[in-house]
Amino acid sequence: MIENQKIRPAQVIGPLGEPLTLDSLPAAGTTRWVVRRKAEVVSAVSGGLLTVDEVCDRYDLTVEEFASWQRAVERSGMPGLRVTRIQHYKSLYERQQKY
Repeated sequence: MIENQKIRPAQVIGPLGEPLTLDSLPAAGTTRWVVRRKAEVVSAVSGGLLTVDEVCDRYDLTVEEFASWQRAVERSGMPGLRVTRIQHYKSLYERQQKY
């Protein structure tokens, strides 16, 4: 029986089309989260560069906080990660789900 091995890519494509590696991700312990940094971390997890647990440990995030970033990207792309626009995109998404 063959066991699944953890195979990680050396790089993934970032939100702006640039290659992302472990070294190019935001520094561990980052506390100021701009849209680009959030999108890079979401892309790293989506591409298999890091796991959700590794991201939460590395950046001291809760699973819920990271999951909210993923939902925002899935629903509205990078603009959905803007703190000032979260409520707008949330209500827009809820209205779209009614129809």
